[in-house]
Amino acid sequence: MDYESPLLSRRGAVAAAGPDAGVAWHYGDPTAEQRALSRGGAVVDQSHLGIVRVAGPDRLSWLHSITSQQLEGLQPRTSTELLVLSPQGHIEHVAGVVDDGEATWLITERESAPALAGWLDRMKFTLRVEITDATDEWAAIGEPVATEGAEGEPVTWHDAWPHVVGGGTRYGPPEGEHPGAMRPWRLVLVPRAELEAQVAAREAAGWPLAGTWATEALRVEAWRPRQAREVDDRTIPHELDLLRTAVHINKGCYRGQETVARVHNLGRPPRRLVMLHLDGSQHLLPEAGAEVRLPGADGAPGKVVGTLTSMARHHELGPIGLAVLKRNVPEDTELMVSGDVSGQAIEVSAAQEIIVPGDGMSVDRPESHGPLTRGLRGPASLI
Repeated sequence: MDYESPLLSRRGAVAAAGPDAGVAWHYGDPTAEQRALSRGGAVVDQSHLGIVRVAGPDRLSWLHSITSQQLEGLQPRTSTELLVLSPQGHIEHVAGVVDDGEATWLITERESAPALAGWLDRMKFTLRVEITDATDEWAAIGEPVATEGAEGEPVTWHDAWPHVVGGGTRYGPPEGEHPGAMRPWRLVLVPRAELEAQVAAREAAGWPLAGTWATEALRVEAWRPRQAREVDDRTIPHELDLLRTAVHINKGCYRGQETVARVHNLGRPPRRLVMLHLDGSQHLLPEAGAEVRLPGADGAPGKVVGTLTSMARHHELGPIGLAVLKRNVPEDTELMVSGDVSGQAIEVSAAQEIIVPGDGMSVDRPESHGPLTRGLRGPASLI
C-alpha cells in the first residue's frame, strides 16, 4: 500500500509526486512556505523517507568495513553520510548516518530502505548486528537548524553539506563560497504515531508547516544531490561532489574503493553535476527527466549531452534545476532543456552554474607523474 501522511488531510494540502509522494508538495502558499523555511523558521513533514536501524556491538566497525565512510569510533549524536557502492564504484545507496550509543540509524529514500536493509542483512555473516527496516515505526521531521541533536533530544541527523568532512575532498568551491552553506538542515526522528503531535508542537512555537516545494527549491539552490533524483545506475560519487560528505578517501578497502581512488587520482569523471538557471518566460517548464541538449543549428535539435535531474521554482531565483552532463560539455555554453509536459513539447534555454568543474580535478588530487603508461586505461573506461 502506498504511503500517505496524516498531514495530507490538512486544509489546502496538495500532494507531492515522484519520490516525495505521500507528503505535501505545499499547503496552499508555496512561496510563503519557502520564505519561512529560508529564514530558518518552518517545519517540514519528511515522513516519506526510509529509516534503517542497525543495532549490536559490532555495528560501527562492520558498517565501516563495507561502506565508503569512516565509522569506527563514531561518537553518539555525531552525524555523517555513507554510500554503498557496487564493485565498479557506482552508487547503490546513499544514507545519512547517526548513532545514539545503542544503534546506528540510516536515513534514506523510502523505496531504498527495504533493499538497503536486505543487502545489509546478507552481509552480516556471523557478526553481532541486527538490521531492521524501521520505516513503519519511525518518521522524520525536517528543520532548518544547523546543530546536532543534544543529549536527551530525539535521534537527529544533521546534514553537514557542503562542509568537507574529515577524510573527504571537494570538486566544487570551498564551504565559504558554496551556496549550500546558507542552508541549515536536519532530520529529527520521532515515533510515527507521534508525527502529528510533534509537528503541532513546532507550529505552536511559531513555525509554519512547509511542503516539499520549499525543501526541493532550497536543496537545488544549495547544489545538494539526492539519491532519488541525481543518482542513476552509472553514477560515481565524484560526479556529484559527494566526496565532501560521504566518502573517506584514505580509509581501508571496501566495495567500490578502487574506482573511488582511481578517479580521484587521475581526475576526469565521465559526467559532472551543474545547476541550471532556466528561462522562465514560458508558461510551462520541463520536468525532471527532460533531455539537456546543445543548441542546434538552423532550428534543428542539438545533441543530447545530459539529463535534467531536479526542477524547482525558487522564490528569488526563479526556475532552477540540477542536471548531470557529459564532462566535456563546455562550461560557458548555453544549453537547451526539452521535454514533454501534459502532452505538449517544450524547449527552454538554460545557463550553467558550475558545481563540478569540467577538468574533473579535486582540490587535493595528487600531482601527475607524467602520461599514463601505454595500455593503462583512465577512469572513464571503468564505468
